[in-house]
Amino acid sequence: MRILVTGANGQVGQALQSVSRQFAEIDFIFCDSALLNITDSEKFKEVVKLYRPDVCFNLAAYTAVDSAEDEVEKAFLVNSESLKYIAEICHQNKVVLLHLSTDFVFDGDKEKPYTVNDSPNPINVYGASKLKGEQYIQKIMREYYIVRTSWVYSDFGHNFKNTMLRLAREKKEINVVNDQIGCPTDALDLACYIVGLVEEKRPFGLYHFCGEKIYSWYDFAVEIFKKNNINITVNPISTSEYPAKAKRPKYSVLSSKV
Repeated sequence: MRILVTGANGQVGQALQSVSRQFAEIDFIFCDSALLNITDSEKFKEVVKLYRPDVCFNLAAYTAVDSAEDEVEKAFLVNSESLKYIAEICHQNKVVLLHLSTDFVFDGDKEKPYTVNDSPNPINVYGASKLKGEQYIQKIMREYYIVRTSWVYSDFGHNFKNTMLRLAREKKEINVVNDQIGCPTDALDLACYIVGLVEEKRPFGLYHFCGEKIYSWYDFAVEIFKKNNINITVNPISTSEYPAKAKRPKYSVLSSKV
């Protein structure tokens, strides 16, 4: 099996690279944004024809949630408009598409885990752009996997875990939001999961995958410091005390049950 991977330098892409040797029967073609910018339709078409993959993992995305409120066009270009032709090219070349999406397609008003049958209702530009990308894929293709995930962390790149560890080196006390609830997801677990979907030839369609534990951001920060034997004061605060440009869902726990 040959898998073309976009966004190879993102945290899930780097996680996948780090475990790729576990899958000796798979030929991974890792493409970062310099080699393959997904907003360039002609380049994408060229790469698909050159490597003739069986599967494309689209791990590239615009993920700057607050910046997206100002860079609306850019967010939609990367997260949705690009998916229109990626889906078309994959469909034309009989390439299975696996695309990562987000818990932010939901509004967070629910009080129990969101299933794949729940209706999305994004409350920020980032979530709206990711939902539109999902819809393009579903309209154009049948042989696809859309995997929604949440609160991804790893040793790679920019994420909550690495931010907390950096702040612990700079400060003795920090404030962390305690009224946004979700499931932190290890990028290594996510990488192995998406490979498993295509290896096992699971039914095409929409999936949820996230960590098993439900945390607030405050809970998650405390756990990070505990595991790393870091002594720091962590104060729980409300979302209203930590203003951000983009509105966040208060509850975005995903149910991984199909």
